[in-house]
Amino acid sequence: MARPDKAAAVAELADQFRSSNAAVLTEYRGLTVAQLKTLRRSLGENAQYAVVKNTLTKIAANEAGITSLDDQFSGPTAVAFITGDPVESAKGLRDFAKDNPNLIIKGGVLDGKALSADEIKKLADLESREVLLAKLAGAMKGKQSQAASLFQALPTKLVRTVDALRAQRDEQGGAE
Repeated sequence: MARPDKAAAVAELADQFRSSNAAVLTEYRGLTVAQLKTLRRSLGENAQYAVVKNTLTKIAANEAGITSLDDQFSGPTAVAFITGDPVESAKGLRDFAKDNPNLIIKGGVLDGKALSADEIKKLADLESREVLLAKLAGAMKGKQSQAASLFQALPTKLVRTVDALRAQRDEQGGAE
């Protein structure tokens, strides 16, 4: 790699790999420029989709400590660098691939763990982070209501028990 422009490209790609939560490799053979523009929009604000050179990207991924993608750098390759919620971008890729069969999801990496194309599709089937947090908050609120009812029931039960004991004592006292 004698040329400084190639060295700069590798350094930039390595920085993108390091700063991204996830990266998804795709093959875009047969897609038009207009379709690629639509794909970029469907990925959301927290993803950058870039057509890359395989050799330079492989070197950059290795420099960033990602060696699990080495066998996927063949044919025309583009990478979606995802900095935010990976579920939203995975859904965008999956939905675009349904409408445009020329887009092939090869695989990717999420927080340093290699993902197959099937795992990326499973990731796309997850609900968004906000929905999952809302469900968690609802479940926690329900548990708090149950705990409040339980704590309220204890004194009530104690009062009923004391009243029953008093009534029993009065009955026994009246029979003597």
